[in-house]
Amino acid sequence: MPIATVNPANGETLRTYEAMGEEEIERRIQLAEATFRTYRTTAFDKRARLMRKAADILEADQDEIGRVITTEMGKPVKQARAEAAKCAKTMRWYADHAASLLTDEEPAESDVKDSGASRALVRYRPLGPVLAVMPWNFPLWQVIRFAAPALMAGNVGLLKHASNVPQTALYLEDLFHRAGFPEGCFQTLLIGSAAVDGILRDERVRAATLTGSEPAGRAVATTAGEMIKKTVLELGGSDPFVVMPSADVDRAAGVAVTARTQNAGQSCIAAKRFIVHTDVYDAFVERFTEGMKALRVGDPLEEETEVGPLSSEQGLNDVMELVDDAKRSGATVLCGGERPEGPGWYYPPTVLADVTREMRIHREEAFGPVATLYRVADLDEAVLIANDTDFGLSSNVWTRDDADVDRFVRDLEAGGVYVNGMTASHPAFPFGGVKRSGYGRELSGHGIREFCNITTVWHGA
Repeated sequence: MPIATVNPANGETLRTYEAMGEEEIERRIQLAEATFRTYRTTAFDKRARLMRKAADILEADQDEIGRVITTEMGKPVKQARAEAAKCAKTMRWYADHAASLLTDEEPAESDVKDSGASRALVRYRPLGPVLAVMPWNFPLWQVIRFAAPALMAGNVGLLKHASNVPQTALYLEDLFHRAGFPEGCFQTLLIGSAAVDGILRDERVRAATLTGSEPAGRAVATTAGEMIKKTVLELGGSDPFVVMPSADVDRAAGVAVTARTQNAGQSCIAAKRFIVHTDVYDAFVERFTEGMKALRVGDPLEEETEVGPLSSEQGLNDVMELVDDAKRSGATVLCGGERPEGPGWYYPPTVLADVTREMRIHREEAFGPVATLYRVADLDEAVLIANDTDFGLSSNVWTRDDADVDRFVRDLEAGGVYVNGMTASHPAFPFGGVKRSGYGRELSGHGIREFCNITTVWHGA
């Protein structure tokens, strides 16, 4: 895949880039290793000053970088600006909290004595250069939620970004440079996916994090396993959105529209499977379908646009194949379901009913604005269908019954359960999944400790 900016709204290639050669990759890995030796000893307050400066710059740049994101991957420009603002917030959160999250831990005095020590503690130390393999769908956010904690912990970063967002990738390196971080603290590698394996095998690269597809995650995990290197993987999702009889149906339906179509549905944590109790099924479906039909689809640079194009022609074809397979197998199309005429990789908000286990869209992640509906008779059936997937990233539950909540929190196989609200990441809460959605956690204290050497320090009596 070429490294290029191709406008998804019209298919026009705006800029192309040459992939870095072996000499340049080697130079950058050498620089990362050398920088780490000194940066790892910097004080938290210095790192925090640099991180806050980067946040200020990003906030000031949000209009400019928002337009870049939109022309590279098609996100409506209002959503792109909001992504930049969220990144700045997260950078400040880690600047404020990293020192306390990584402070030395003192075991109980009785355990220290029992171990025969006069003193003992647990200390968090950085690992070294970390390779980040990141996707295009949230081209700032996916990177910052790795970079902010990693840099605050004393690590340095090497970014291999998706090949269709090179301008955003280069902006991120420049952002940390302008903020005053030492040269080599955060570097962008303009490379194809074939170069990742060799970089991960380099002994100077100590760990890796990947957000992306299941095949990409499997490839990185395989190499990292051979090299005995720590990895964090955030892969696909097919999140359930369960609506029970006690739910506020109007509110649930309104949130469901946003949950399915934000970023044109190209989000791992987007609600994708809508599992609705039969008592409220008809009312929910009517409101939800009308909301999907009412969305404004169009030029993502226009402020009023709510749904832009999909990021690539291949992404569009993948969505069309899933919908067409469902239609051939008996699914009912309540709205959308056909590609519109005209340029660009657009697909309309689509609602499919009468979905069965035999359809591909039941088993595979639909990375576009396509919702599938399931009518269930009771809570047991809702849990069964919600868990009937290889993925387990997040989940949404709508109910005002505490017993329902307890059951869903206990039984749903997911890294998050969001009750009466839409799944959304926040720097204070851990983020990640189970099953084929990956392993490890990003954000919160759990995320910053993922790439730390958790060191036991023991002093004899």
